[in-house]
Amino acid sequence: MTCIPAVVIPVFNHGGTLRAVAEGALRFCPRVIVVDDGSTDGGPDTLQGLALRLVRLPRNRGKGAALRAGASAAAELGATHVITLDADGQHDPADIPRFVAAIDGAPETVIVGSRDFAAANVPALSRFGRAFSGFWMRVQTGLVVDDMQSGYRAYPLPVFSLPGFRETAYAFEIEVLVRAAWAGYGVRCIPVAVRYPEPGRRISHFRVVRDNIRISLLNTRLTMRALLPVPFHASAGDAARVSWRRPLFSLRLLLKEDPPAQLGRSAGIAMFLSALPLPGVQTVLLLLAIGRLRLNRLCALAMIPLGWPPVVPGLEVFVGCRLRSGAWLTEFSVQTLGREASERLLDWLAGGLALAPLFGIIAGAAVWAAAKGAVRLAACGGDCDAAERSPARKGAP
Repeated sequence: MTCIPAVVIPVFNHGGTLRAVAEGALRFCPRVIVVDDGSTDGGPDTLQGLALRLVRLPRNRGKGAALRAGASAAAELGATHVITLDADGQHDPADIPRFVAAIDGAPETVIVGSRDFAAANVPALSRFGRAFSGFWMRVQTGLVVDDMQSGYRAYPLPVFSLPGFRETAYAFEIEVLVRAAWAGYGVRCIPVAVRYPEPGRRISHFRVVRDNIRISLLNTRLTMRALLPVPFHASAGDAARVSWRRPLFSLRLLLKEDPPAQLGRSAGIAMFLSALPLPGVQTVLLLLAIGRLRLNRLCALAMIPLGWPPVVPGLEVFVGCRLRSGAWLTEFSVQTLGREASERLLDWLAGGLALAPLFGIIAGAAVWAAAKGAVRLAACGGDCDAAERSPARKGAP
C-alpha cells in the first residue's frame, strides 16, 4: 500500500503563529490543509501566497468538526492518511517525517505524538488530563496510550468515517481514539517535541469547566458502551447479544472468536471479579482485566449479571456469617438485615472473599465444558452431513 499523507491544521484565532506553522508543514509535506474554524482575528488571511488549501467553516464548530472537515478535504486530494498538528506553535513541524515513517511501517495504525513533558512551562492541567484520559482509554479499550490529549497525530483516513461520532469539540480527540481501537485499528505512540509559551502568553480555547464536563460525559458514555456484551461493529439492539439466557446461540457466537479454553478462562476470571464484594469497582476491574489479560470481551461481560443480587451476594452473606460467627444466618428480619446492616456488610466481605474464587472456578469450568461440547457437536454434525452426502450411503457401488 502506498501511503499518501496530508497535513491538517485546524485553527481558531491563532493568527500570530499560524503562518509559521503552515510554512513549517509545507517544508515536509506538499499537501497541507488549513481549516479555519470560524476565526475572527484575520489569521487565515496571513496565509496568502502559500501553496496550501484553505477550508473555511462559516462559524466556530469545534476542533473535532474542523478535523473532520480537513479529512474530507484530504480525501479530495487523494490522501490516504492525515497528520494533524495544532496551529498555536506547540508542535514542531520537523517531526512530520517521523509520522510519515510510522505510517509507512503501520498503515492501519493511529499514530499519537507523545509530548515530552520534561519541557518548560508544561501546564499542570495538561499533566492531569494526560493521566486521566489515559486511564479511561485503558478501561474502555485495554490499550495503553501515553498521551491521549496530544493533537499531533496521524490517522488512516477511513477512521474519520467510522460510525457513532457525537463529539465536535476537544473531546473528539478522545472519542476518535477509542472508536478506532474498537474498530480494530492499532494505536501507538511516538515521542515528539513540544513547546509551551510562558504562563500568560499561551492562547488556549480549552474551557476548563465546559470541556471537562463534556470529556467526563463522553467517558461515561464510552464506558457504558464498553460494558455491553455486543460486538463493537453492532448496535446496542443487535440480535448478536451474548447472554447466559441463550447459551447455545451465545456459544456459537463466542466460538467464532476463541477456543473453549480461552472462553473458560475469560468466564472464570470475570465471574471471580463480579463476585467480589466491591460494588462498582468490579466493573472497572473487569474492563481492565479484559484488556490486560486479553480475555474474550463478550464472554467476560456476559458473566456480570450472574453476580447481581440476590443470589451471589446472598450466598456470600450466608457463608460469611458462618465464617465470622460460627452459625448460619437463619433469621431474615428488620433486626438482622436492617439494624445489623453493618454486620451483614462484614459477612458479605468475608463470604465474598471466600466464595469469589469458587464461583470463578465453577463458571470457568462450566463454560469450558459447554464450549467443548458445542465443538464436538458441531464436528459430529459436520461428519454426519458428509456421511449423508456420501455415495456409499446411497447404495452406490
